[in-house]
Amino acid sequence: MTEQTALPETGAVGGKPDAAVVRDALGVGVAVGLSGFAFGVTSAGSGLTLAQTCALSLLVFTGASQFALVGALAAGGNPLTAAAGAFFLGVRNAFYGLRLSQLLALPRAVRPFAAQWVIDETTAVALAQPTRRGVRIGFTVTGLTLYVLWNLTTLLGALGAEAIGDTAAWGLDAAGPAVFLALLAPMLKSTTERTVAGVAVLLGLGLLPVLPAGVPVLVAALAAPLVLWAGGRRAGGAAPDRPAPADGAEGER
Repeated sequence: MTEQTALPETGAVGGKPDAAVVRDALGVGVAVGLSGFAFGVTSAGSGLTLAQTCALSLLVFTGASQFALVGALAAGGNPLTAAAGAFFLGVRNAFYGLRLSQLLALPRAVRPFAAQWVIDETTAVALAQPTRRGVRIGFTVTGLTLYVLWNLTTLLGALGAEAIGDTAAWGLDAAGPAVFLALLAPMLKSTTERTVAGVAVLLGLGLLPVLPAGVPVLVAALAAPLVLWAGGRRAGGAAPDRPAPADGAEGER
């Protein structure tokens, strides 16, 4: 059997020219990179210093985890709990890496550096390409554009937050959740995905008054296995029982 992850180097039928891949990658990188401003504002408004805010974008570089961390800290959560929530959100990037490592087929010396750019956007652009050359171009251009812009706008957002003072008074504390929802909503395409999101919201909001800050988001992660378990039970119960074979019917086929 031919391995499904094998890609032609170039010349795939229906493949995009390099210029088109670069254009698409730049579009994604610029659009998402500008939202780093919201993270800078949110982080500075949560009490983190300029150096801490910039270090998060430079070293962590995964928006949802960054927003989750500063959000939990702003709510008074324990730093370890806040870091745990951010970690679990970032685990998805490891699964992206398993897939991209096969498609990119990069030299071993380059892989640790490429791993820093394994995020939602670079994965989406890379997986949309039919050739290995296209995958590499899409991944590299998206990652470079997004990394540079995200860190630059993080710096500008943090500096702007210091200039305007209390971000809550301006309503800028809602910028982080708003950006996160804007990134998440288009990904909820199936009924199962929407159900998981809904259950996670109910768990998170329902437990918010009774659990320490940062813990509800960890409990909300249970939404996925709960929904999948319930779906499996429902599918199993809906399957009709197989009728028993009539006497003498065995062995006729």
